Amino acid sequence: MKSILEGLLFVVGDDGLTIDEISKILEITTDESKILVLELKKDYEENNRGIRIDFLGNTFKLTTRREHKDYYEKLIQETNSSNLSQAALEIIAIIIYNQPVTRIKVDEIRGIGSAHIIRKLVAKNFLKEIGREESPGRPILYKTTNDLLDYFGISSLDDLPKLEEKNEEYKETDLFSSKYKE
Repeated sequence: MKSILEGLLFVVGDDGLTIDEISKILEITTDESKILVLELKKDYEENNRGIRIDFLGNTFKLTTRREHKDYYEKLIQETNSSNLSQAALEIIAIIIYNQPVTRIKVDEIRGIGSAHIIRKLVAKNFLKEIGREESPGRPILYKTTNDLLDYFGISSLDDLPKLEEKNEEYKETDLFSSKYKE
């Protein structure tokens, strides 16, 4: 059961799980859930692991150890100095021209998942969460930051080129006639 709980906490990520949710999913009592969480938390502490279980915002979450904070900051600083990938540039362009926008909308426009890259752009402080959309699931809304503008040497979003809507007229083609004669 502990390994199932560990997997559940990993899957939900930053959202975490409440004791009631753990009880319902694992089909055990709240007292059994509390004992299970405490046992897993103890396992992480005894083995001096890089992650641990914290109780934050009325939920249990997997978090990194505070004493390793300097190393995590180095990682983020190193990734900040690296160039942006083509995918990151695509996502930035989509968000700039559609902000505020949800990750789901970005995925629809790109045709591929963007969650991992959006998390990296948030960690670099190029994007920020500005609230939640009033739709089912209440997805997070993202917007660009001033750090992103600084990175590209842009003083304001007004300096970006305007997107022109293409209004192309298509001619009907007779598919049954051919320009080639027999």
